[in-house]
Amino acid sequence: MKTRVYYDDTDAGGVVYHANYLKFCERARSDLFYEQGKSPAVNGGHFVVRHLEADFFKPALLGDLLEVKNKLIELKNASLILQQEVFRGTEKLFSMTSTLAYVKEGKPCKIDEETKAFFILVFKEHV
Repeated sequence: MKTRVYYDDTDAGGVVYHANYLKFCERARSDLFYEQGKSPAVNGGHFVVRHLEADFFKPALLGDLLEVKNKLIELKNASLILQQEVFRGTEKLFSMTSTLAYVKEGKPCKIDEETKAFFILVFKEHV
């Protein structure tokens, strides 16, 4: 997913505010579904962030064109681990690894086979 850095993404110095990297990654995760004509709410459930680790390497600035790249690290029975990186051209600015739990009615549950197949297909296309 590509996105431009707008004024409301930045602090007073024109540097992307740290929490906005998480928003960029969240949008990129949602776009994985939307690009396939689906909703992030799948088969009566949805994914929530259970854990994440983030590394900030260099700042993005007002007007920068950024690209968020997604990589599936592991697909488990009730969760998945996803790596997302934010680039400005070839320069890596941010990296995040998150564990996403699949929940229905607020409770963790097993990811159905159709949704697992969707992730395998989507990430095969994004390699």
